[in-house]
Amino acid sequence: MRARSTLFTLYMEYLYPGNRAWVGDLIRWMEALGFSEPAVRAAVSRSVKSGWIIPEKDGRKAYYRLSDRVAWQVEQVRDRLYQNVGQWDGQWRILIYAVPEAKRTVRDRFRNELVLLGFGTPSPGVWVSPTASLEAARDLVRFYGLGGYVELFQAQRFTAGNPLELVRKAYNLDAAQQRYREFVRLHPFNPKTPEEAFVRLTRLVHEARKLLFLDPGLPPELTPPGFLGPEAHQRFLELHAYFGQKARPMLEQESAAAD
Repeated sequence: MRARSTLFTLYMEYLYPGNRAWVGDLIRWMEALGFSEPAVRAAVSRSVKSGWIIPEKDGRKAYYRLSDRVAWQVEQVRDRLYQNVGQWDGQWRILIYAVPEAKRTVRDRFRNELVLLGFGTPSPGVWVSPTASLEAARDLVRFYGLGGYVELFQAQRFTAGNPLELVRKAYNLDAAQQRYREFVRLHPFNPKTPEEAFVRLTRLVHEARKLLFLDPGLPPELTPPGFLGPEAHQRFLELHAYFGQKARPMLEQESAAAD
């Protein structure tokens, strides 16, 4: 776990929807996860310079609020991470772009966030998803100013062949399956302290959100035989509830300190 990536996990899991943190909470939480105070302050400073958190003063206390842009990203991750995958509606969300080389930096950022939304790419310039939000994709296109280079639409049939073949080309399901095997072997245990439960919960959420880059949350109709995605997601939700309850006293204590 890297410091800045861990900060994102903390905001996503413990500070939503207020998106505002007292620096004392961030330091104590990160120290529990093995980061030193100088490392935390450095990560916060870099995050301020990059514009994804905004410093605020409340009396003599320092707070940090997510920028609107990163708050939007948190919303997308939470929508995918905590929702149960239902039956597929049979619709493919399809995005095709032709972004000029002069906009390569913007294009690369745009592609990274398409993955965040659950899109995969079966061929260059073509992105597909059976479950992604078209509204979120349109937000992304507007944010990057790529409306003139992108076609976004929805279709019931995108290929005359087996849809599983399209899924295999668009997503790295082998890598996801390997990570899911580790998830389904996880078992709850009785943490000795709320801090221990907090550490377990944070690492669980951190790993689960990384898996979103490999599997968009495929519905059962589009998963190969034996694919562990749905089972691993259910296991995540169970462990999330279990460790969350055990960690609550620590989180309530820190919030009270901020107040």
